[in-house]
Amino acid sequence: MFYNVFAIVFVFFVIMILSSAIRILREYERGVVFRLGRVLERGAKGPGLILLIPFIDKMVRISLRIVVMDVPPQDVITRDNVSIKVNAVIYFRVIDPQKAVVEVENFLTATSQFSQTTLRSVLGQSELDDLLSQRDKINLILQQIIDLKTEPWGIKVTAVEVKQIDLPQEMQRAMAKQAEAERERRSKVISAEGEYQASQRLSDAAKILSEQPSALTLRYLQTLREIATENNSTTIFPVPIDLLKPFMQPSVTVHPAEEKPLKEE
Repeated sequence: MFYNVFAIVFVFFVIMILSSAIRILREYERGVVFRLGRVLERGAKGPGLILLIPFIDKMVRISLRIVVMDVPPQDVITRDNVSIKVNAVIYFRVIDPQKAVVEVENFLTATSQFSQTTLRSVLGQSELDDLLSQRDKINLILQQIIDLKTEPWGIKVTAVEVKQIDLPQEMQRAMAKQAEAERERRSKVISAEGEYQASQRLSDAAKILSEQPSALTLRYLQTLREIATENNSTTIFPVPIDLLKPFMQPSVTVHPAEEKPLKEE
């Protein structure tokens, strides 16, 4: 009976030792091992089967996959004194598991907090028009600043994207009026340009018709044919203006009393 109890206790003790000594890491995981509180200088272990010294070694798992983190909406006052609310998303991954464990307490929280402060700082130095039209440039600036700060923590920031910019209702109405005025200005410019080109073409046509009088008569006949094809009750006959010139010139009559006598030499 005593031997049976001893065997059961021994087997249980062996299982406990093996369970604390054997670790299996996935392909995207690495393990930072602490031996008696000191990190091993050989770097992170894994992936695969990892053997630890029971009750002496402690291992911390770190994932190497890209982490997608939402930056909460931040109240920002732009350079031109416009109050907006902006949120963003940040993409980063751990490239040095040992630094991510030793250099910072919680790299996820630290990266999130620094991203929020950087977002408010960078957007506060930009104008509203730049935020709306040059978003790629602002995203690049945010990525460079955050990546430079998190590099000592073993973190690589791959991208930062500004997701949404919430504008006040008054600003949205003002921008709508501005866009409407701009479209109206463009339409007037296009209409004026069309009138200018049409006047140039008419001037050229007038010059050609003045050189060939018969061409004007042909143009009259062509217009008459176009009118005749429609169901009109009125018919227009073109009359050459040259026929009316004698009637349009005023006649000059000289009275006999107004005649002056010729001087004799």
